[in-house]
This record gives sequence, C-alpha cells and structure tokens, in this order.
Amino acid sequence: MRTTPRTRAVSDTALFLGPAIVLLAIFFVAPILVNIVVAFTDMSQTLDFKDFPTTKQFNKLGKLDDEALLGIELRRSFYKALMLTLVFVVLTLGIFNLTFALILGLTTTALPDRMGAFFRAVWLLPRMSPSVVYALLWLWVVDSTERGLFNQILMAVGFEPMNLRLDHPMAVIVVANGLIGASLGMIIFTSAIRSIPEHLFHAARADGAGPFSIIRHVILPALRWPISYITIYQALALLVSFEYIFLIMGPARSTMTMAMLSYTKTLAPQIGGGQYAYGAAIAMILIVIGILVALAMWRLTNMKALLQRPRIEVR
Repeated sequence: MRTTPRTRAVSDTALFLGPAIVLLAIFFVAPILVNIVVAFTDMSQTLDFKDFPTTKQFNKLGKLDDEALLGIELRRSFYKALMLTLVFVVLTLGIFNLTFALILGLTTTALPDRMGAFFRAVWLLPRMSPSVVYALLWLWVVDSTERGLFNQILMAVGFEPMNLRLDHPMAVIVVANGLIGASLGMIIFTSAIRSIPEHLFHAARADGAGPFSIIRHVILPALRWPISYITIYQALALLVSFEYIFLIMGPARSTMTMAMLSYTKTLAPQIGGGQYAYGAAIAMILIVIGILVALAMWRLTNMKALLQRPRIEVR
C-alpha cells in the first residue's frame, strides 16, 4: 500500500505523541475517571460500597438530611473551604505569581547578565529544594517563640513577638506559596523580555522614553501571551495546591482549602478521614471548578489566537 505524505505525517505524529498520550491516560485521565466513580458511591475505609450510583455525598452539601446537625457542619466546612480557596488563589496569583514574578523578571534582566543570573538562581533554590526543607524553613520563620526569625526582627525594632500561624494564617500560606510560585513566572517573563528585538528599546530611548514608558509601551505588550499563560496555569495549580499548606499549617480550619478538605476527608484517618466517597465528591467539584475557570480564562485572555497558524511563513 502506497503511503502519501499526509499519511506519513500522521503516523510520525502518532509515533512521537504516543508515549506521552499513554502516560497522560494512565496518570491523569484514569485517576479522574476513578474519582468520578467513587464520588457516586458510599465507599469508606473498608473500600467496600453498597450503593452505586448514588448522590448521597453531594446531598450532604445541599438539602438537610436526617442527620441535620451533621449536614449543617459539613456544609459549613465545605463553603468555608470554598471561600478560603478563592482568597488563597486570588491573593497568591495576583500578588506573587504575576506581579512579583513580573518585577523579578524586569529587575533581573535590567541587571548585568551574571548578576541577573545569580539572583534568578537564588529565587529558584526553594523550588529545587525538597518541600519538607522549604516548609521547615517557614516553620522557623513564623515560630511563635523568640526563636522565630520574624519575631527576632520584630524584637530588634522594639515590637512584641507575634504568632503568625494563629493570628494571620492566610497571610502565611499566601506568602509561602507565592514566593516559591513566583520563580516559574520569573523564568518565563525573563525569556520573553530577552526575546524582544533590541532595536525596539533603542528606538524608544531615541524618542525620549524613560524606563517606565519602555515597560508600559514596549515590554508589557510583548508579554501578553506569557502573562495569559501564567495566569491560567498558576490559577489551576493553586486550586489543587495543598502540599505547603499541610506541611506548614497542618489540618488547621483557618487554612482548610478545597484541596486540603478533600485530602483530610480521604487520607487522614486521625482527623476524621477515611471518607473516600465524600473526599472524591469534593475533588470532583474541584475538577469542575477548575474546568470552568480554565474555560473562562481561555475566553477572557483569547488564548485561541496564540495557537493559530501564523499568517506568514518565516524561513
């Protein structure tokens, strides 16, 4: 059978993407399907279930059932986790993953190459270090005793020690996640800024533009697509983030986001876990929220235009 160029192109694409598609199906699609199935059961620690399909787990978040007090408590914890997730994502994304990452990208590219590379390497160290080490450093920083780094600074300037984990828990997890999350945006923004043609900067300076005018009229328009990508990617990543929250704050109600609530209800029997079906139902709601957020941001940022074929062919 004679093969055409189009057939060969399709077979080459399948051969190239085949391993990635298989891994994606095994480690991403399959767990989602299993989670959906478990969410419509009454599975508990015994891994056994009698009812399928059932909406019992979702009813706990809706109308009152026979266990009225239990239903009220479950709904309170769920909606509080929903609001904390919104606050956590918006603050971390807006203040650190976008704004602070952009500032880092601008400042490190304005420095000499070696000095800029040094500062970028410093900001990448937390991301390259084990999560437990990073969390232990934060536990030392926010220690409520006089040994904590933050309290040492406060006492040095004449203030009383503070218990940040108790008094300002959301601030702790926002800053802790934001500082490590800003490194990704820093790298992408730095690469995008360096790809801007040099003659645009020379022309702007020749026209009398200052540093802020160059940032506004030259750099920021060129960063439209990187900013859109970071916004969508980091928003979805923060929705399901709970690793540093759990390591630094533990299962505290003051920082119980949706992802943390799903984890504690599922895999933490010492704090009321083992409710596999209920945890899967929360995770399923989180998946739906993530899909809606991704579609909304895709529409608002017009990411479709980024993936279109160029109108001219560059050789």
